[in-house]
Amino acid sequence: MVREFGGERLLILGAGVMQGPAISLARDMGLYTVVVDGDPNASEAAKADHFECIDLKDKEGIAALGLSLKSAGTALCGVMTAGTDFSATVAWVAEQLGLPGIPYEAALNASDKARMRRCFAAAGVPSPQFTTFTVETSGGVPPELPWSAELPFDYPAVVKPVDNMGGRGCRRVNSPAELAAALPEALRFSRSGRAIVEEFMDGPEYSVDAIVHKDEITLCGLADRHIFFPPYFIEMGHTMPSALDGAGTKALLEAFFAGVRALGITTGYGAAKGDLKLTSRGPMIGEIAARLSGGYMSGWTYPYASGVEVTRGAILAALGRPWSPGSDRNWTSAERAFISIPGKVRAIYGRDEARTVEHVKDIFLRIAEGSPVKFPENNVGKCGNIISAAPSRNDAVTAAETAARKILVRLEPDQPETNAFLESAASPAFPPGAYTIGPELRESLALLPEPPLPDKFRPFPEIPHLAICPFPGFTETSLRDYTGRTPAESLTAIRIITGLPLPIIEDENNGFAPGGAVLGRCFWEALIRGGYQGAVYFIDTLLKKLSEGGGQNSV
Repeated sequence: MVREFGGERLLILGAGVMQGPAISLARDMGLYTVVVDGDPNASEAAKADHFECIDLKDKEGIAALGLSLKSAGTALCGVMTAGTDFSATVAWVAEQLGLPGIPYEAALNASDKARMRRCFAAAGVPSPQFTTFTVETSGGVPPELPWSAELPFDYPAVVKPVDNMGGRGCRRVNSPAELAAALPEALRFSRSGRAIVEEFMDGPEYSVDAIVHKDEITLCGLADRHIFFPPYFIEMGHTMPSALDGAGTKALLEAFFAGVRALGITTGYGAAKGDLKLTSRGPMIGEIAARLSGGYMSGWTYPYASGVEVTRGAILAALGRPWSPGSDRNWTSAERAFISIPGKVRAIYGRDEARTVEHVKDIFLRIAEGSPVKFPENNVGKCGNIISAAPSRNDAVTAAETAARKILVRLEPDQPETNAFLESAASPAFPPGAYTIGPELRESLALLPEPPLPDKFRPFPEIPHLAICPFPGFTETSLRDYTGRTPAESLTAIRIITGLPLPIIEDENNGFAPGGAVLGRCFWEALIRGGYQGAVYFIDTLLKKLSEGGGQNSV
């Protein structure tokens, strides 16, 4: 433990998981941590030397807290945040108290996407064309009414709130009608009641962190982002460092550095986080925030990959002091998410098994028994994350993905949200089905039998033999579900959760099992639509209905 400071105070905004590394590291450095968060039960609040429950939007209240500390003769030496969208509050407080930081106007440039785009356009920094809407200019038009919007560019476009993070209210739109439908959601997530609509950028996406000490920008890693599930932009993980070639990396970083300067961040002390795309037109900036990244990058995957605590650099920047990273490791760290179809969590399996996977470092759960879950429409709606680290890129990626597949979420049976999801058998564009099958397999699925349950089938108190009719055209494919499970792996997960052997049988009676019952077409439809979760839910709901005296037709 390095004790660099003798009890000087550091004010940290946020006491959630993403701020945990900053709180812990600041204390290890000998700083007295004063932490504020609007949630009195914030997960990392207990780590602070002193905690105050203050809404992070309340910049005047936080500045008053800082002023009271200084008035009491306390050596308050800096203010910072990590992984929140309140860098403007940090800058305001720093200016009011005469602490190191970036100018408040620069922080606003990095917090408001419309201001950000104007700064980029003025400086010639590559970023998409855009326009903005407010509740008034959008007219509050409901999606069912005719409406059109003149955009200064062609569709497709992306709509998002001007002042939020985590992908909340952000989605692709392909027409005026889709824009009219999406605008209310984007406006709902905006604290200022404004949304930005911008050109859609094609190409792979990357994230970068940096520490800023006046004109000096210290790069802290470039990561590949893995984005899925259009029309939304759900990050199912990232890999640090990026596998991008040298020329592509150089082009991206040149755009990022130009963007940091265009926003005015380099006139002070702080951090910068960028999301960029390498498009067919070259590098383009999605956004740059005046803080360290969330999403487990700055606090976990970069330190695991490089051996460098980028959070230390951010703390020193908040104190107005220089930092030299001095990387001593060349590893790969991979973060992967796991998600759920809609419903209510009954049980979570596989955590211990996931922890035993070689190279796995951390498992973060966002759900618990009884939690409502839905298919994610933003990066806050995921069920949890796995982080690995290894000398080999392949080993790190394999470890994270293997561990993510070991976490199994069982849903409560007979729930309207799950029923609605599974009954949308046509597999709409969103939410997507777990497995995408072609016309030939779909025709084969329609021909599968749906055997009636024998009259003597009584699942309680003792479950009899329950089998599955064969569907080799599906089970023998290499199709993958949301987290990369093959059909065969999903069947294994189903057997683990239910505790049933569930053999696949084939006989001259087309699937009848003496003394038991056979799951047919409806079971396979539930598996294809909802993955292992859909199939387990089908079985659990079937047994629940039968135990309550209902028939097969009531399932």
